Amino acid sequence: MGYFAIPTAVFGFFFSSLLTMLFWNLVAPWVGLGGIGYVNAMVITIALWLVIAPIAAAISKRTKV
Repeated sequence: MGYFAIPTAVFGFFFSSLLTMLFWNLVAPWVGLGGIGYVNAMVITIALWLVIAPIAAAISKRTKV
């Protein structure tokens, strides 16, 4: 882990939230759902990170030989 690991993760979180909001608002009308704001996109992004991070860590530990 380098010196810039945490700032990079913070930037990645906010950028992921922005992409979540943009893609949700792009796809939502096709599915019949309402749009979401940036704060809701942040909540969705945190939920996804909390689910995917342990899975990714377990897979990376398993595949190291």
